[in-house]
Amino acid sequence: MKHAVNEHPAEGPSTDGGRASDDSSPVIQVLEKIREEVAGLSGGRVADYIPELAHADPGLFGVAAVSAHGRSYCVGDTEHTFTLQSISKPFVYAIAVEQLGLDAVHGHVGAEPSGEPFNAISLDERGRPENPMINAGAIVTTSLVESALPAKRFDRIRSVLSEFAGRELEVDEDVYRSETETGHRNRALGYLSLAGGVLVGSVEDAVQDYFRQCALSVTVRDLAVMAATLAVGGVNPVTGEQVVSQRTARHTLSIMSSCGMYDRAGEWGLRVGIPAKSGVSGGILAAAPGAFGVGVFSPPLDDAGNSVRGVAALERLSDDYDLHMLQMPAEPPSPMHSVTRDGTRLEVRLRGEIDFLAAEQVVSRLAEAIDDSRVKSVSVALERVSGLSDAARGLLAAELTELADAGVAATVSDPRGVREP
Repeated sequence: MKHAVNEHPAEGPSTDGGRASDDSSPVIQVLEKIREEVAGLSGGRVADYIPELAHADPGLFGVAAVSAHGRSYCVGDTEHTFTLQSISKPFVYAIAVEQLGLDAVHGHVGAEPSGEPFNAISLDERGRPENPMINAGAIVTTSLVESALPAKRFDRIRSVLSEFAGRELEVDEDVYRSETETGHRNRALGYLSLAGGVLVGSVEDAVQDYFRQCALSVTVRDLAVMAATLAVGGVNPVTGEQVVSQRTARHTLSIMSSCGMYDRAGEWGLRVGIPAKSGVSGGILAAAPGAFGVGVFSPPLDDAGNSVRGVAALERLSDDYDLHMLQMPAEPPSPMHSVTRDGTRLEVRLRGEIDFLAAEQVVSRLAEAIDDSRVKSVSVALERVSGLSDAARGLLAAELTELADAGVAATVSDPRGVREP
């Protein structure tokens, strides 16, 4: 049994693999408890429509998590390699969106859940595949990726997916050949998309690059790092590299949340509520925004093509540890470290990340100064603020203008260099 915790120091990312195994970590204990709870599940069957996948050991089971700060926690069969298969789809979608923009990509592929199996013929009224997470849509998305030379498109895909994983990924040539020899349905989906005017270039070129991206070999820890990179806004928390923009990461998580688990997407959203993507080799990648990336690997699949143990493990993790993206706090955390009144002067000290919701609380508190004729000046201190969103800055700036118009002197102090409103 493999247990490992890799920690990366606060002063910067580490690429040396972190420190040695630490079975006492509470996070390791959580993951091992969940793994033990679901390891005995015996349902499902190993995928065999790609012949090379049929050789997988059904007893393999690994779980890994990587935090927003780059710490990794691994239990079970975490060094076993397997192929990405459909887990490659959201990352290639992210490449296309980063290069072309959201509207251009979705001129070729839809954004609606298909409610059908991953390899279904599923086209909307405009002739586009329903979304980029089913095979037809993924082949189209692959065809959209730009490179200096069309023949080098896969090199671009492999390079960016390697940046997501934080290490160089290689193609499993045996799986690639197996997919090439048996992937006739995917070729048919490509030709349907070409006939609909949404696939760019040669069908065979797009399909071959799609087969290669699906055959990239990873470990369950790689999945967790890739998921964490999306979860923290496109920055790999292990290497510190900005792989895609925060906006592209958000778009990708949105598609994953509605379409990533195929015709089980609604059930997944209800019971797990973490943006995720599965693959028929037995992997599932899940990205809890702002918190963790999680990777699970166990080859036996349910009828929808999702890992039986992987689904069960992520359902328990979400339910027991409040990772559902719609989990609400009992009350919103206060962004105000302190509010003090000294005669005619009101001082508000802020803390933490100030987003639109936090700014609304601050603005409501400052607005009270307009209604209180005794208040002549207001000061807002940002020394404990770690981040200020554009939306929050605009809202605070508008309120400071309102105060000035009401005859209340308003100032902002920013000793840490956080952008002032």
